[in-house]
Formats: sequence, structure tokens, C-alpha cells
Amino acid sequence: MFLRSKMLHCGMREQDARTLRRQSAVLCKQLVVDELLIQCLQADDILTESMAESIMAEQTSQKRSWRLQLLLPKRGPKAFSSFCSALRATDQQHLCDLLTQTFGNEWERDTCRGECLTCVDSSVPLPTQEAVPAKRARAHESLEVSLDADSPINTPVLPCTPDFYLSHFQQSYKMASSPRGFALVISNVTFNPCAAPELDPRKGGEVDDEVLRKVFTELEYSVTVQRDLTAQGIKTCIQNFSGRPEHRSVDSCVVCLLSHGVEGAVYGIDGELLQLDWVFEAFDNAHCPLLQNKPKMFFIQACRGDEMDCGVEQIDGPSRTSSPSCEQRDAGREGEKDAEGRPRGDICRPRIKLPQRSDMICGFASLKGTAAMRNTKRGSWFIQELNTALRLHARDRHLADILVQVNRRIKDREGYAPGTAHHRCKEMSEFTSSLCKDLFLFPKYQPQY
Repeated sequence: MFLRSKMLHCGMREQDARTLRRQSAVLCKQLVVDELLIQCLQADDILTESMAESIMAEQTSQKRSWRLQLLLPKRGPKAFSSFCSALRATDQQHLCDLLTQTFGNEWERDTCRGECLTCVDSSVPLPTQEAVPAKRARAHESLEVSLDADSPINTPVLPCTPDFYLSHFQQSYKMASSPRGFALVISNVTFNPCAAPELDPRKGGEVDDEVLRKVFTELEYSVTVQRDLTAQGIKTCIQNFSGRPEHRSVDSCVVCLLSHGVEGAVYGIDGELLQLDWVFEAFDNAHCPLLQNKPKMFFIQACRGDEMDCGVEQIDGPSRTSSPSCEQRDAGREGEKDAEGRPRGDICRPRIKLPQRSDMICGFASLKGTAAMRNTKRGSWFIQELNTALRLHARDRHLADILVQVNRRIKDREGYAPGTAHHRCKEMSEFTSSLCKDLFLFPKYQPQY
């Protein structure tokens, strides 16, 4: 009678609860608790909204796992099978097998398998472990490692509310055009085996470019995807994109480069390198005047370099009227004219100059000299987390805050590749910014004029 009362109290079958307790140490170390796993449990009415929020509020994956394990035994007889389904849906099959094979219950395995079919897209190839070793020595090469891990959410981009827009638009970059801007995604997946035998295919890269196409389309960008370009092909594509006259009528632009890379450069499929500094230069205030004072977003896997900034004049800019040196030189000379008949004051009020490079923000998948992680089924960690953060938080956070959140999520992630040197490996993303205002994307809100 005591055992029956205990089962009714906790809600979960005793053998299931015992299995969770027995494997709690492994789950704390290896379970990745992300939004997709939580959504699967919410869809089955295993977790309430407040429970989901309390779990995701924890700062580390281990703490999220532990809080979830405390809740599950109290969430009814279906909680165990729903948890197994969620594990399968988030590419954590090894943990599902660990739980269901612990007591060899075929009914549990069949239930888990049947429910999982609603969460997994069978058209996506199964993941495999893949590394990209340097087949010939190359200094400072960035290693992109393919691992199986968790996956991003694909919920619709949450809309900005009118109240939020009205309370933030004045202190942020103008973001009201339709489309918001143009987005270019260049994704190198398959490399020329003759020209670049040392560069393996980037399995999962095709998932990344599709994820980016979808999320930026939902964010109201006009997206172009180009795949498998040589270094010269990338350069030509970027030149054509940065020179588009349509940039005049939009409020921003996005450039995503996905490829193998080294410090400060990315590879074309021919094994040739394109310097990232050239990419930034193509969009600076001198070379892309139609995007002056407009935010330019870059998402790539490489690092940066600095140059002396001599400055350029802003096209169609207003005259400077508050320079102390001009006021001093003009003092007592109002009404005087130069030899060509121009008011002398104009000599001291040239057009406002802009820095050579400004109003840019760039997210990098990893730090200098470190590897970037890629899931062969779900795409790279960085693009997964960027996609998730944009979908959930673009409605009320500016982009720098979103990239801080991406950093935090990447910091918490670990690779799962038992038996390889990459098991429990880490990655750290970063971003640089020369933005001068908050960059809110104001998704799905169109100001009324």
C-alpha cells in the first residue's frame, strides 16, 4: 500500500523514476537542455510555462539538467516516454538508449520511437562524426569539427509590439524599410578535390544556409544564397552585392560567409583564400556610400585586422557648424568672402567626415586560433544559436545583446563524440562592433506613416 501511494504521489512509474535516478550522473554530464527539448515536453503537457522558464533560467547545462530531473518524476506516467521522445528529437539518441535499455522494456522503446516521429524530420540525413584534419601542414589553420549535439528551434520569429517600437525607435538605427535590407549568404559546402584535396566537405553546411535564409526572410530581408564559390567567385559576388543601387532605399544589410577558414580569411572551393579585411572594406563608407550610416551585419568564422583610419567625406552630408576650431577661425569675420566670392564661413564648414569604417557588427563562430563546431545533421553551433536567439529575442533586444546571449549559449555547449579527441570539446564565439546606436530589427512591425 505504501508503494502504491508513493507511485500515485510522484506520478511516474516507479521503474521509470528508478531509471532516471540511476542515470542521473550521466544525464547531468551529457544531457543538453535547449529550447527544442523543452518545447517537446511542453507540447506533451509534461512541463508548464513557469517550469520551462525556471529550467532555462539556470546558467549552465548541468544545472538545467538537474532541475529538469527533479521535475520529471512528478509529472505523471507519460513523463518518461515523453522525455525519451524529446531526447530523440534533439539528436540525443544515446541518452534515450541508455534509459530505455537500462531495464530492457520493449514497450517503452516502442512508445518512444512512435512519438518521436512527430518531432524528427526524416528528410534530414542522420548525423555522423566528422573531423576536418589538415592533410598537409598549414600554419594557423582553423579546424572546423563536425559533431552531433542539440539542435535549434524553428518557431516563427516573434513579432515586435507597437508599444515596443514606439518606445525605442528614436534612439536606435532606422529600421522601417520594406524589405529591411538585402542579405547575402555565401556557403561553401563541397570543395574541389583536385584543387583543394586538404579541405573536406562541410557536412551540415547546407543546413546552415537554409536556416539563415529562413530566419532572415522572416525578419523581412530579401535573401540571396550562393553556394560553392571559388575565392574569386566570392569576391565578385560581394562586389556585385555591395554595389547594388537598391541599397539606397533600404535601412541595413546582412552578409554571411560560411566556409573553411584560417585566421583572417576564408577559403573558396578552389583552396584559395579571400581576406576578410577585403570583405569589410567592400562595405565601408568609402566603397559603399549607399550604406553610409546604416547598420551592416556580418556573420562569419574568422578574425579581424586594424588599419590606420584616414577618414572620408560623407556624401550629401550636412555642414559642420559646431567645430571649435571653425568657430575660432570664423570669429569676427562674418560677411567676408574669399577670392572666389564664397562666404569665408564655408571654408571652415566642410561636410562632416565619417570614419573609413563604421556602423558594422560582426559575429564570429570562434576565437582566434580555435575550432568551430558543426553538427552534420543540424548545422553549426554558432548558426544554430544565432537562429534561436533571433527568433525568440529580436522582438525586444538589440543585436549586440542577442550576440551576448549567443556567446553565453555557445559557452555552455559541449561536443559529444565518444572515443574521439573531440569528446566534450568546447567553442567560444565572439563579436566586434562599431555600431553607434542600438540595432533593433523590429520584426514584423511596419510603422504607419
